[in-house]
Amino acid sequence: MANDAALVTGASTGIGHAITLLLARSGYTVYAGVRKEADRQRLESEHERIHPVILDVRVPADIARAVQNLREAGDTLVGLVNNAGIAVGGPLEFLPIEALRNQFEINVIAPVAMTQAVLPLLRESRGRIVNIGSIAGRMAAPFIGPYSASKSAIAALTDALRQELAPFGIGVSLLEFASVKTPIWEKGRAGRDALVAAMPPQAMTYYGTLAEAIIAVTNAEEREGMSPQTIANTVLAALRAPKPRERYVIGRKAKIQTVVAMLPARTRDALVKRVMKLP
Repeated sequence: MANDAALVTGASTGIGHAITLLLARSGYTVYAGVRKEADRQRLESEHERIHPVILDVRVPADIARAVQNLREAGDTLVGLVNNAGIAVGGPLEFLPIEALRNQFEINVIAPVAMTQAVLPLLRESRGRIVNIGSIAGRMAAPFIGPYSASKSAIAALTDALRQELAPFGIGVSLLEFASVKTPIWEKGRAGRDALVAAMPPQAMTYYGTLAEAIIAVTNAEEREGMSPQTIANTVLAALRAPKPRERYVIGRKAKIQTVVAMLPARTRDALVKRVMKLP
């Protein structure tokens, strides 16, 4: 008998891990995409319904192999959760272009590639696609331009995809939220240090004061972020809903920022500067 299955990218930690566990405990067979063998073995031991697959979303062969695993297992794919992502930051004046390309490759190009690969299966099940966005896609702030741009792009692509797939009964939803307590903060700090090392000395001369203010804000966001479980609960709701919402705005901070994003640019800039205590 075929089981209802979901494919989750970026499942090793944080939001992806929370989604994977909740879906498995809720009766789904979960094909959990991870990049490291150690993570594959760990996830495999956490629940009998979790089937980890080595999946670097930038690698076409990995995507093809994951889909082939699904086909061979005979499970019914009812959901794709495009969760894998990274956060690149820094002053755009000195940002290495390769870092910007990598930001878009993982956060924008990869979800489209994953979607294209599984759509033949989702057509059969009239399944669901859930893209993990961010409220940062509605409003950028200093130093998070690359991340905000990638989330704005995936929001636009999600809107287009939702309309294209509606005649086939495939629901497409975008999740938008503010800070969440996940390892992405630690990874971001490591990436920041690498970026700073790759920038010329004048970068910190120009932007050092601003950078310190941004770091203070992100440290506070890390402490106050919501639980990944909240995001996982919303993913489950989107997969189960007869008519899933087009967008799920999650949390009080995100809802406030949706309003701020609609303000005139000059007013919005002044408000961001004051709230973030920027120089």
